[in-house]
Amino acid sequence: SYYESIDTAVDGVRVCEHLKQLAPLMDRVTAVRTVNHKVIDEHAAATNFMHTGRPVSGTVVYPSLGSVVAHERGASADNAPPYVLIGYPNITRGPGFLGARDSYLYLTDTSQGPAGLSRPESITVARQSRRQGFLADLRNAQPESDDVRLREYEDAIDQSLKLSGPEFNRSFQLDSEPSDLRTRYGGEFGQRCLLARRLIERGVRFIEVSHNLNFLNGSGWDVHNGGILQQHALIQEMDTAVSALITDLEQKQMLDKTLIIISSEFGRPPEFDSGGGRGHQGSSFTCVLAGGGLAHCGAYGETDELAKQIVDSPVSVADLFATIHTAVGIDPSKNLYDSDRPVPITDMGQPISKLFV
Repeated sequence: SYYESIDTAVDGVRVCEHLKQLAPLMDRVTAVRTVNHKVIDEHAAATNFMHTGRPVSGTVVYPSLGSVVAHERGASADNAPPYVLIGYPNITRGPGFLGARDSYLYLTDTSQGPAGLSRPESITVARQSRRQGFLADLRNAQPESDDVRLREYEDAIDQSLKLSGPEFNRSFQLDSEPSDLRTRYGGEFGQRCLLARRLIERGVRFIEVSHNLNFLNGSGWDVHNGGILQQHALIQEMDTAVSALITDLEQKQMLDKTLIIISSEFGRPPEFDSGGGRGHQGSSFTCVLAGGGLAHCGAYGETDELAKQIVDSPVSVADLFATIHTAVGIDPSKNLYDSDRPVPITDMGQPISKLFV
């Protein structure tokens, strides 16, 4: 390994030396070390696969994991959306054939709520009320429509009006949290994780927190060249944020009801490339699960000593998705429907049985 390893709370399980705060929490965590796929080692294709569990299709736009959870479980409160993305929007994170109702609400700045949900100062409460009255009159004047797209558009308007009120927008007031807690979460990525906890409390069912802004090493996790020299700074930032999230959820008695997933589109091979960094490896890599009421064991699966070949307990992406769905109360063998065409939620995936003992 590029870094030394250290002991953890689980006998026989060791982690990178820069995960000092997560190490004593590994009994609440399972590093699934044998995730694998055969998708070309290219970011866009692999990112799509790790969001949808399926390769790009010429005929079907598959829904993301977040949209499937939104579709099946919905929000846990009336005044919250089911799915929030803290990061850049793109089609791989979207609802696919499920439609706009199961899409995400997104933001990139934790210092304020999503764009468009806060009423401008020039729009008074009375003026907003008049506008909603005009909208109601227009709706009443229109005949009923069987067009699904129109109904979903109307639903989106209703949800936007509901979410533009002060109650939901208070979720984004991170300065209402104790200063020592905010400090424990760390920098921008940590503040995103803190916001995710607040959104869970508000009733959001699925939150994706992207670690893709303001990279400390200048290149992010795609460390082909010199970025690897500062990769430890990214690892330490993740260590700070995720350990704070786990302990914060545990102190609030929310950890067993909240599944944390750490994933990427692929892993990295052990050898260095010509630029001094590392390439892409989808044949064997690690995804992490924490909390969620699972029977955690620190680590699951075994590879060879170079982490290139799987030796025991391979986990396909479909298996990983089936594990996630089962943990959040969704039948992974259930069918969704693209018009009248049945589409299984997972591509024949089987949950990791050891985590449900």
